[in-house]
Amino acid sequence: MPRLVKLGAQALAVAAVAGLFALLVWRVVHQNRNTVAVQVAHGKTGPAPAFNLPRLDGHGRVSLASLRGKAVIVNFWASWCAPCKREAPQLERSWKAHSGQGLVVLGIDANDVSGDARHFARRLGLTYPLVHAPTTIWDDWGVTGVPETFFVDRRGRLVDVHVAGPVLDGGNKAQFERGIRLALRS
Repeated sequence: MPRLVKLGAQALAVAAVAGLFALLVWRVVHQNRNTVAVQVAHGKTGPAPAFNLPRLDGHGRVSLASLRGKAVIVNFWASWCAPCKREAPQLERSWKAHSGQGLVVLGIDANDVSGDARHFARRLGLTYPLVHAPTTIWDDWGVTGVPETFFVDRRGRLVDVHVAGPVLDGGNKAQFERGIRLALRS
């Protein structure tokens, strides 16, 4: 009997993995092709999707409209994401280096537990604004994973730079610096 139970458990595990894989494939195939990420990839810039999200520190909310007049780095992250942990100090340095020029780094934590996210921010000494978002905001922006970074100019319009992956890896660092320059230039 134990052998039969073991085979059943293995079959159930294989079925679960196959089901998750099928769900992933379906999501990729049926993903909204009119998302921010897709538009930016094709050089189309328009207004950034609006949001009004609670701050992780519990002190109010942050809306994109409230940041009008400032250049904004919008960074999607999660506390369980190892590349997010590696790039957070670079985002903090950029925030400190360019805040006098009107640059705001806004970290959007999604698909995470708020307590874990607050611990992540404290442990890394992050001082830039951090908000918690429902995963539906990922759909609005076309986020497929974390970290992902977008740039919004002072008029609330997207800059044609999108960094999928850590801002320090490979060509992403040059794209990240370019995004900052373009967002500040407006």
